[in-house]
Amino acid sequence: MTDTGRQQPSLRLTRADLDALPNYVPGRSPADLARELGLPEAIKLASNEVPYGPLPGVVEAVAEAVAGSHRYPDMGVVALRQALAERYGVDTDRIATGCGSVALAEHLVRATCLPGDELLYSWRSFEAYPIIAATSGATSVRVPNDAGHGHDLAAMAAAVTDRTRMILVCNPNNPTGTAVRKAELDRFLDAVPDDVLVVIDEAYREFVTDPDVPDGLTYLDRPNVAVLRTLSKAWGLAGLRIGWLVAAPEVAGAVRKVVTPFSTSMAAQAGALAALAQADEVERRCALVVAERERVADALRKLVPDVPESQANFVWLPLGDRAVEFGKACEARGVIVRPFPGDGVRVTIGTPEENDAFLAAAEAALA
Repeated sequence: MTDTGRQQPSLRLTRADLDALPNYVPGRSPADLARELGLPEAIKLASNEVPYGPLPGVVEAVAEAVAGSHRYPDMGVVALRQALAERYGVDTDRIATGCGSVALAEHLVRATCLPGDELLYSWRSFEAYPIIAATSGATSVRVPNDAGHGHDLAAMAAAVTDRTRMILVCNPNNPTGTAVRKAELDRFLDAVPDDVLVVIDEAYREFVTDPDVPDGLTYLDRPNVAVLRTLSKAWGLAGLRIGWLVAAPEVAGAVRKVVTPFSTSMAAQAGALAALAQADEVERRCALVVAERERVADALRKLVPDVPESQANFVWLPLGDRAVEFGKACEARGVIVRPFPGDGVRVTIGTPEENDAFLAAAEAALA
């Protein structure tokens, strides 16, 4: 018999290398902050959500789908893949869907990298990239951002080795909002070996207004290019988790093999199909976000002159060691932003009223 009252020697049951891995940091609950401060509500500008609610028809479509939730969803996600193929002019065998574009990035690493192979990306970029690399057994190769807080593609090309299997190009870049232009991306893709997969992560594509920032889908004639998109941001489905990728058929097929079965839920598929029918409304909402983005950025540059141009639905304050202090000062005024210790602060664009509250908090913190 085992003496259950006696403490047994601790045995390692998980990978030791994961101890050094940072946790992904979700946006803080505004309800919790409001309770702490004794306010009726707090403002959350930390998670890059669009503030205008679900698109017309989405709630109804999801409710109808839930009535059949005792059944499994279509594992092939056929209807959604067909709808995406028709909208974006690509073949369905080039498309895979998953639980957000971040999950698809993880599946791409699983499909391309063996332990010790290299995953290369700019830094600072999307905070999930090092987590994805570590959990897949790949080696992270981080290339520092340039002086303008964007990708240094020349340095990234120089960092490619015979162990490099996949490169992530976040365009626009999260969290800095900076974007890679066509000429530099063309030169970069020409320099990368054909057997290295280049993944252009375009989670914020719908907010791009600079005509020199290329649409990743125009590079699909290159077999080693894949494009990630999401319906979480501009399409307002963050809570339903729908991402999709377009790649060469063999790449997309490999991802469909390794994706978690049924990870695109019935409700998510229904909501996505309803959202895709609202393209005009998405365009209208994006225009509102862009107008506010420019207004907020112009106001912030009076306080922090080197705020970079953003092509996303957020702005970046390169505050360095002051980032955490600034985040706490904003929270003290009921506004939640996203500090990255030692680097800067990302602030999502909200409604005009929410943005005004943030600007007042920022001025109080920095003036």
